[in-house]
Amino acid sequence: MTTGCLTTLLALIMILSVAVSWLWYAAWNNGNINNDRRETALASIMQRAREISDDTAHALNMSTETDADTLTAVIWQHTKAPTITYDESRLKFTATTAESAIYDEQVLLPGGGPVKVSRCLVFTYTRHPGTAWTPQVAEKNDEACHPGTDISALVRLTQTHLSTLHAQDLTRAAVQHSLDPTGNLQSYDVKNVVHTGDTVTISILVSSPGTTVGQCYRFIRPAHNNSQSPTTVTATPSC
Repeated sequence: MTTGCLTTLLALIMILSVAVSWLWYAAWNNGNINNDRRETALASIMQRAREISDDTAHALNMSTETDADTLTAVIWQHTKAPTITYDESRLKFTATTAESAIYDEQVLLPGGGPVKVSRCLVFTYTRHPGTAWTPQVAEKNDEACHPGTDISALVRLTQTHLSTLHAQDLTRAAVQHSLDPTGNLQSYDVKNVVHTGDTVTISILVSSPGTTVGQCYRFIRPAHNNSQSPTTVTATPSC
């Protein structure tokens, strides 16, 4: 091998070595940056969860109502938890919901961008006689939130669907059929439809497919025909 070829080969080896070292360092550095961003995003979820927990407890303590229906609505308004249970014997509400945050992933090649991270959170509110509502928030395994995620999506679809129904279809049987034409979904159980003046209140048990987890919701919309009849929704302890 000539001196010129050997010099060229050594130069290429050095360049390749530098390139590999740079790629290794860049990947290591990006990994650290992304880990930091992920941890920051997760920390923001927990910080927000603590704020929601405290705000909800404050609203509960400010409420002059004591019935489970009204207090469930207060908790749902603040947490938007798709499942809220009430243990009357222990004066305890439990709200389970998934909260998420987004961070920008840094990568060497095109294809990075927003990444969503989430945590399954359980809010509890307990009140002993003569005391204020005491909040707590804790994390659970993601599996605990899967039924609620399904229910939340179904509730949004139901809210949109009910807004488009004609007045003559605002009966229990008609609403049930419109939501589940084949009767095989087992996700909707329309419990009641009540007409009061110019509004209609529709109570539906919405269940996660393939599970025993369900939550009652109260949908309220105008009784008249309107292609954009606004429908409001609130979680309730029972139907």
